[in-house]
Amino acid sequence: MMPGMDGYEVCRQLKSDPRTKNIPVIFVTALGDIEDEALGFKIGAVDYITKPVSPPIVLSRVRTHLSLYEQNKNLEEMVAKRTVELQHSRFEIIRRLGMAAEFRDNETGRHVLRIGFMAKILALAMGVEEREADIFLNASPMHDVGKIAIADSILLKPGLLSPEERKIMEEHAMLGAKLIGQHHDDLLAVAATAALTHHEKWDGSGYPQGLKGTDIPLIGRITAIADVFDALTSTRPYKEAWPIEKAVNLIKQESGKHFDPELIPVFMDNLDKIVEVINQNSDDEAVDML
Repeated sequence: MMPGMDGYEVCRQLKSDPRTKNIPVIFVTALGDIEDEALGFKIGAVDYITKPVSPPIVLSRVRTHLSLYEQNKNLEEMVAKRTVELQHSRFEIIRRLGMAAEFRDNETGRHVLRIGFMAKILALAMGVEEREADIFLNASPMHDVGKIAIADSILLKPGLLSPEERKIMEEHAMLGAKLIGQHHDDLLAVAATAALTHHEKWDGSGYPQGLKGTDIPLIGRITAIADVFDALTSTRPYKEAWPIEKAVNLIKQESGKHFDPELIPVFMDNLDKIVEVINQNSDDEAVDML
């Protein structure tokens, strides 16, 4: 019943401020009507004591509510810690599944890590928020998971593939998306999109859907440029690693054809970071991943 700002308004302001909203509020008041008490609880009070009061009872209720507050705080901290642990485990499982596909393709597994790091660098540079960029980091390594379903006779063939074999190989994009499945979970949904669209091309000549331009999701456009650049600059059973300059020239030449033309200057602006990713995650260190 204070003038200007009464107890109800004090409670409202405490509950509207993130810094104070969790502080337990107990009303001690001469207002004893049911409507007054109901309003106090409605705006966030944990208790309502009408005058005259008994000091021992008030102190006992304060202790009770502080104890409940501490229990809830500890429980929230435990849940938050467990959530972080589960998220980390989920990220690791997804990344390891992506690595499994690379091992089948005679790769070391470092390729998928480099793709993830490059994808986050490019996503942030394109204005993607940190949380979504982290999803790109952890989802893009799943881009080739569909290779698990491709026969060794095609996947491991040392020479050029026949048109029929090439057609089968191209099925890995659709197979990867099918393997991951459809999910409401952001990470898995983006991973499925990366698997499905990382071989689409800006001019519409890619596969499996022949998407064109911005119809290709950003994760697909980013993964495409990261995947090609890493493949060019890596040693493979059928080729030597290209020098950085030669690989960069090809990326530039494919602007507006294979790659999103808006991504090319972003790629060039962040080339130092991308090269650092390659150097820090070389295939020579693959044993560390086991």
